[in-house]
Amino acid sequence: MAPEQHSSGEELGRFLRARRTQTSPQSAGLTPGPGVRRTPGLRREELATLAGVSIDYYTRLERGKETRPSPAVVDALARALQLDDAEHQHLRDLAVRAARYGGQPAAAPSRTVRPHLRLLLEAVRPNPAYVVSRSMDLLAHNPGGLALYAGMEDWPATQRNLAGYLFLHPAAHQVFPNWDNQIRGCVARLRALAGTDPDAPDLTHLVGELLLKSPDFAGLWERYEVTGRKNTTKTFRHPTVGTLTLAFQGMALEGTPGHRLGVYTAEPGTPDHDAVLLLDMTAPQGAAQHQAHTGDQTS
Repeated sequence: MAPEQHSSGEELGRFLRARRTQTSPQSAGLTPGPGVRRTPGLRREELATLAGVSIDYYTRLERGKETRPSPAVVDALARALQLDDAEHQHLRDLAVRAARYGGQPAAAPSRTVRPHLRLLLEAVRPNPAYVVSRSMDLLAHNPGGLALYAGMEDWPATQRNLAGYLFLHPAAHQVFPNWDNQIRGCVARLRALAGTDPDAPDLTHLVGELLLKSPDFAGLWERYEVTGRKNTTKTFRHPTVGTLTLAFQGMALEGTPGHRLGVYTAEPGTPDHDAVLLLDMTAPQGAAQHQAHTGDQTS
């Protein structure tokens, strides 16, 4: 199942509507009138007034009928909705895309992982590390990079995805003690990406599957949050090596179609580092090469 394809103007309107319904009148400096409000958050006319545009113009924006808001209007809407810097930039990106979009969606980006990146994954051992696509497909990893996500090795190499693991793997709730925070950040990242490229096949396939199979994902997807809490450490309750807290660093890889390198580290001499060493020693050693070859064959 894939989400229904839609125009870029509709995506802009979808974001505005989601943020409007989650902005309270009180936070916007308005005094709610008597009685129960029929809709959550701000009304269209309230947001239009705050942003200094007509209600008719704003309604057309939200319905995807108006696709060329000026930078001044975009900035005014961002202020009225109290967007943070990342959300404000996302709104700008949606507006630019709505104004210029045309043609067919691009093909899914290549999954090929270059040989020198596989060497890098080996070089950082025993630290768990992996390469993921923009839609969080696990393209390559060292032994600990796969073993850290307990149970993912049971999935076929071409179906391993970090978002899929969080929402669909039965072990994820146990492995991540802060699972709620993990899934919010995951959905925010996918929402931001899908907002500016909503019909890309790699994203529509993943989002469609998660919408169908995970009510938790569907609920967060409707909220349209595009910023998540950035944690510099992650805690795992691993069934083999116990509980460990690791520093995490994610890095964009130059010259790739949105691929990222993720590396977990622990201070030498600590129990967490001992657990990392044990994880690296006990993980299947042939898994990294198998995954890397699978990624190379998919383009």
